[in-house]
Amino acid sequence: MNNFSESTDDELILLLQEGDSAAFKEIYNRYWDRLFNSAFKRLNNAELCEEIVQDVFTKLWIKRDGLAFTAGLSNYLFTAIRYNVIDTYRRQLLKTNYHKSMQQAKPDYTNITEENIFVRDLKAFVENELNHLPAKCRSVYELSRHQHKTNKEIALLLNISEKTVEGHLTKALAQLRLSLSEFMMVIVSMLLIK
Repeated sequence: MNNFSESTDDELILLLQEGDSAAFKEIYNRYWDRLFNSAFKRLNNAELCEEIVQDVFTKLWIKRDGLAFTAGLSNYLFTAIRYNVIDTYRRQLLKTNYHKSMQQAKPDYTNITEENIFVRDLKAFVENELNHLPAKCRSVYELSRHQHKTNKEIALLLNISEKTVEGHLTKALAQLRLSLSEFMMVIVSMLLIK
């Protein structure tokens, strides 16, 4: 495996676009902490910031051959973080507004049955999506999100590296985000129609 620690960002970009996973790993190691800190300054939520940074790196790898780094790698990554933070603020605002509108529209009684059905259906949907993940990926997700294990604990339990744990979590979260995005669009559409 090549050591890219002395490589410039421009050299790493060229190798990344050719699909060199070692160059990607160097970019990941070089920028992860700084990107996390940048997101954390704005959101002050470590778990959410980890997801944002993982999402940026996932998209970087997936779209590597079609990306244009006109202002450089660093600028591209920090801009991606900024836009992801803005999207997070928007989602939080939408959630807050949704709860406010539900409180205002709520009659004097509550419809527990309807809410329970919605929650049950949402849980079933998520469970179904998780069942489509590869077994190891699903195990890592469940240990992380359901049993609240750290990446280090998961790595020890499953006898894999922490980077592999991160990769599985990134894959699981990306799949869930993709699947739930359509679901959320339907909910938002329904709210806007009312």
